[in-house]
Amino acid sequence: MTIVNTIKTMMGDSLILTIIYTVGHFIIAVACVHFITGAPLELATIDAIVEPLLNAIWLYALHKLYFRKKLKSRSKYD
Repeated sequence: MTIVNTIKTMMGDSLILTIIYTVGHFIIAVACVHFITGAPLELATIDAIVEPLLNAIWLYALHKLYFRKKLKSRSKYD
């Protein structure tokens, strides 16, 4: 059984759709940055990769802060 079949069996079609969406997201982001700002394709590609990674770090930090605050407020009422 190939890796793709194993992943598909374990994760279903959602993983494949997620991968296709992500690749499409990068292509659309590169095109937008390139055509809107006139940036070279190399810089547009870097932006299309770095910006979502920074957003992921921000989301992780936000979740950590939110749940830490939520736990503290919950412990006040216990």
